Amino acid sequence: MDEDLELERLVEDDPLGAVVHQLARIERGLPAERIREVAGQVLGGPATRRRVARELRDNPQVMATGRSPSIWSVGKLLAALSKAGAQQLSAPRCCDCGCETRTPASRRGGLWACGRCSRPKERCVRCGTPRCSACPLEEDPTAELVDLVAALDPALGRAEVERALAGCSQRASVWRRVCWAVLDRPALLTGDGHLAPTPTVLAFLGALADAGGGVVKRPCCAGCGTSEYLRGRREGPWICSRCEEQRRSQECSRCGKTRRICTRDDAGPVCGQCFRNDPANREACTGCGQRRVIKSRADGGRWCHRCSPHEARQCSMCAQAARCTISRTTGAPWCRSCRSRYIRCSTCAEVAPLKGGTLAVPLCARCVNPDPGFWDRCPTCQVTWQFGTEPCQRCAVDKVAGQLLGPEGQTGHLAPLRQALVAVERPDHAMAWLSKPNVRTLLADLSRDPRPVSHEVLDALPPGKTVHHLRALLTATGLLPARDEHLAALERWVQEKTAILTDPGQRRILHGYATWHHLRRLRRRTEAAATTTAQDQNVRVHVAAAVQLLNHLTDRGLTLGSCAQGDLDDFLVHHATYPSRTANFVRWALTHRHAHDLSAPATRWQGPCGPHDEDRRWAIARRLLHEDGPAVADRVAGLFLLLYAQHANTIRLLTTARLHRDGQTLMVRFGDRPIHLPAPLDALVEELLATRRGTGLLNDPGAWLFPGRLPGQPLSADQLVARLRALGVRPRQDRATALFTLARQVPAAVLARMLGIHRQVAVQWQQAAAGDWTAYAADVATRSSGRDPGTGRRRRSLDRAAEGDRREVFPGDRLRRRVRGDVDEVDLLHPHRRVAGSHLVAQHPLDLVGAFVLGVWQDRRRG
Repeated sequence: MDEDLELERLVEDDPLGAVVHQLARIERGLPAERIREVAGQVLGGPATRRRVARELRDNPQVMATGRSPSIWSVGKLLAALSKAGAQQLSAPRCCDCGCETRTPASRRGGLWACGRCSRPKERCVRCGTPRCSACPLEEDPTAELVDLVAALDPALGRAEVERALAGCSQRASVWRRVCWAVLDRPALLTGDGHLAPTPTVLAFLGALADAGGGVVKRPCCAGCGTSEYLRGRREGPWICSRCEEQRRSQECSRCGKTRRICTRDDAGPVCGQCFRNDPANREACTGCGQRRVIKSRADGGRWCHRCSPHEARQCSMCAQAARCTISRTTGAPWCRSCRSRYIRCSTCAEVAPLKGGTLAVPLCARCVNPDPGFWDRCPTCQVTWQFGTEPCQRCAVDKVAGQLLGPEGQTGHLAPLRQALVAVERPDHAMAWLSKPNVRTLLADLSRDPRPVSHEVLDALPPGKTVHHLRALLTATGLLPARDEHLAALERWVQEKTAILTDPGQRRILHGYATWHHLRRLRRRTEAAATTTAQDQNVRVHVAAAVQLLNHLTDRGLTLGSCAQGDLDDFLVHHATYPSRTANFVRWALTHRHAHDLSAPATRWQGPCGPHDEDRRWAIARRLLHEDGPAVADRVAGLFLLLYAQHANTIRLLTTARLHRDGQTLMVRFGDRPIHLPAPLDALVEELLATRRGTGLLNDPGAWLFPGRLPGQPLSADQLVARLRALGVRPRQDRATALFTLARQVPAAVLARMLGIHRQVAVQWQQAAAGDWTAYAADVATRSSGRDPGTGRRRRSLDRAAEGDRREVFPGDRLRRRVRGDVDEVDLLHPHRRVAGSHLVAQHPLDLVGAFVLGVWQDRRRG
């Protein structure tokens, strides 16, 4: 009894010691140290050792007889000990023929079999005996298979069949077995591929389907019907990895989640995560001393993932110390990250895998070694230079896309999408996207849908990021027409909010307020542009405030028509989430006679709030002009906000059509009139035009000056704001500071035309800034008369709309034409003030920005 308790303690605390203890009691020819050494090499982690110790404890006769049933790890351990010279311990024996075997094969039910008995046996059609080798081969079945395939698909000849066979195996005997399997069941070619007897037949059918015209079908999963890699069987038919995962998934006895089962204990099945997190399956790491999951056992120690020993070298390309291998191209070490890195070659400017050089001066395969004989070729396209005979990444993308969307000739209405995926600049990104389960399921469903792809078809699918990204991809490739997605989503949201209301009268009121008031105004304002996120949120907040008020009145047995002023005041003070938006709904209801005798005053804009730090604004602008660290796109966006008071949403929607060159001058148009861009800002914009690239899958910037991650879409406003904040720019405060300063110095009409803001907004900002421009109109009228009263010369009008010139002079343009000496003589904060000893006076208030830009640029040149 005490011995049993001691053995049970050893099984839990030292499972390897428990195994050695039980084996040493029978085996006297090997010392215990040798048994421990062999068992430590054969048995992996503590969980396997614990299972073997328990099996030897519960089934001790297996050590003397070597006969199953027992777990396969015990048979492997007995075979290793027998090879090491054990005398009393029996080698594992086959359950069929009873012979000893050094490599036991596992069967269901814990049975062991030798290599000869474990192979599947078939009956010879001539003599009826299993695996007959005496019967001669009368004829090659390949010719009969070629005739069968040609009858189904004339596009497939003998060359295609032999190429498909060669891709499966190099042995003629395997070819014959494949031919016999297909000839015995021709339906494998036309849709019953999941019933193939062997994986080799599956590979042959897949290769034949890729080479044909669509008559020969690729084997599909028997569970979900997708034509992807089939790896397991479910009672005969082949199934995909996802269905195999679901088949093997059970409810874990520890966490209660349905996952793939890793092992079983006395309580039931255990998933892999619970198995790894079990403290009993962790061991003390030799490196850090903490109990972790052991990754490797080498150099007499146990090592976790972090402490696993490896030789760190300096990568010749990224100069980082990491685990490296020797590159066949350069003969120098390179790390794993560089082996999978794509670069733009510094010599040919092509995007390709990194093969040589450094990260600063990267080189592709053709440039690092232009000798064609040095490289292998992709066996599919014969274009890509690489090592090995595997298909290149682009051909792999084409193959996967063909599996999901259909063969080359049958892709149908999704053919442009397949062509766009194959032609992407980074095929590894396309492969990663196509490997996602949600993407594969969605593309397979669309390819099987007989309807042509449309926005309505995608709207019927469950909403999510995958559908949203696919919609943008289809729009960018021309399969879908462009649509205002914010407006479409807002319309669906309004319909859902309206349908929630149970009272028909309230539903009619909300429908009129949301559809005929807000959505109609929004459509009118966005006729030439897409709906912005701010406009979308503004409508949602107004509608949500109306829904909240209507639900509040319904809960109290009231309607909008029977609501009294006291009820409304109580709601606005104690319950309303958005009081000002609720008041807007009440005023609309009063106008349309849905409510009576109510008062909800409007909240007027009181001007900009918060401090206006002009010095900080100029300091950030200087830094963005001079520092080369931040991205060029972020620098340009920050300068547009700081110098021209542009909203972040306006900046992200800028296109290349807004920029044009007039001689040597680069001009940008925010409003109706173009503005000169002075140096060095024009150089930054020119660099942005030359280097802008999309960050999404297609990597095509389109016409956007600031392209985003979604194909064919600009950078989102939230992302742009986050990038500006990382540079120290406060978009809301700094734009208010810039607009406040310009409104104090510029007439509202000029400000509205140049900056693209509404005239009423410009007037409100001018009034808030207390700018005095009452004499501006008279001054323009005097200048428009044609002659300067002081000199008698004809003077050019500032507004040349009547003459057809729609160009507005950029701040600082007139300064550059008149500057003869040092710009430091200009008082930048007071451009109208004449500086002592200077002949220069800023003639236009917006020259402040130009003088600043020109001044700091000349300061840098002098420095």
